[in-house]
Amino acid sequence: QVQLVESGGGLVQAGGSLRLTCAASGRTFNVYVMAWFRQAPGKERESVARIYWNPGSTVYADSVKGRFTISRDSAKNTVYLQMNSLKPEDTAVYYCLLRTTSTSTYNYWGQGTQVTVSS
Repeated sequence: QVQLVESGGGLVQAGGSLRLTCAASGRTFNVYVMAWFRQAPGKERESVARIYWNPGSTVYADSVKGRFTISRDSAKNTVYLQMNSLKPEDTAVYYCLLRTTSTSTYNYWGQGTQVTVSS
């Protein structure tokens, strides 16, 4: 079993920055990919960014390219999301995801952290 704990959300003004953290813990497990999703009120959950553990390649949604950066600390099984130049439309609950293998159909999810960007 894997547990994911997110932190770092909060209220920020437009143009500001936040850094989200997601720490994975549990019995020995492999990490294939970790990712950040978000869900705004009345909208579907959408992918924001993901990082493949080896070799550390990243993929971003077009809406956040150039503003958000995903990174990882492999020794701590932790992923970060640095969010700069935040916009009101970035307001959402941000969720962390972990998948253990490329063929796994099961995703571990965190509990979510609220990010609110005021105009």
